[in-house]
Amino acid sequence: MTTHTNYRAFLIHALFLSLSMSFIDVNTVAPAMLTQSGGSTFHLGLLSAIMVGMASFMQLFFATLIMGFRRKKTALLVGIYIRVTSLFILAFFLKNLGLPATWKIYFILSLMALFSFSGAFANIAYTDILGSTIAKPMRKRLLTHKQLISSIGLIISSLIVRVVLSRFSFPESYSLLFFAASALLLLATIGFWMLKEEAKENSTTYLERLSLLALLLKQDKNIRMYLLLINTSGIILATLPFLVVLANTYAPVDGSSTGSYLLMQLFGSLLMTLLTKKFSKTERYRSLLYIFIFLASSIPLVALLLRHHQHLYLWVFVLAGASTALYHILSVGI
Repeated sequence: MTTHTNYRAFLIHALFLSLSMSFIDVNTVAPAMLTQSGGSTFHLGLLSAIMVGMASFMQLFFATLIMGFRRKKTALLVGIYIRVTSLFILAFFLKNLGLPATWKIYFILSLMALFSFSGAFANIAYTDILGSTIAKPMRKRLLTHKQLISSIGLIISSLIVRVVLSRFSFPESYSLLFFAASALLLLATIGFWMLKEEAKENSTTYLERLSLLALLLKQDKNIRMYLLLINTSGIILATLPFLVVLANTYAPVDGSSTGSYLLMQLFGSLLMTLLTKKFSKTERYRSLLYIFIFLASSIPLVALLLRHHQHLYLWVFVLAGASTALYHILSVGI
């Protein structure tokens, strides 16, 4: 009974989450918003470090903390509500942005950090509940259904983003997107309230859990491979938001172009997902990891070669989408 209830709960959450993710896309929408708010390349570097590198690192820190909770559902809901609140405050702040100022950029970065870190916190609890309540035979089917729902939701939300950014001027356009994203994430918690979870006994201290983590790193090959993925992806994926900055150097980035970048990124993501499902029949991920490293590390070079050709430059975002899709496949699989 718990498995079937939680199965439906995770799908409901996946639906609303997929509708919101394009509104706050870390590779296109977020850097374009920061750039138009007056942010420099340095500020964009901070944004990338916060949302890609530091968020991945914080998951390791939060994992040892959340392991001690008897129930993970509370941690999951707390993390999500912090994300909703940070997006709502950001949307309200952008609506009343006024003239550019340095303190405003750092306030935006602070809200993005809160949004990102609370997501890392919630993700640990999410993964634990999914793994402990969904039977293994149903897990693969759940992930397949989630991927299908997410693909449809991303297509719809990407088209909405393009329309909003084309028809509304800055900062109203981004304020509207973030208001919508916060509302959709709030609706997504309906699924999490449905989750059923049995309390777990825990007698270990925080230091004992840290020792256990160190032992797992030493003995478990999959964890070491996962850390290789996290560290490699942190370096590679952190460069992706700079694609918007590079494009802005040679042609002004407006709402229409940001929407086009997002759609091309989605195309690359869907294409890579389909290719992976067709040609990767086993559950071995080492070859996919090497493909990810090669593909993602080639993006900066391709971007430099195509930077003077505005229409060809769109294909850089196809590579970005493909790399991001591979990362998500690997992070779940490993």
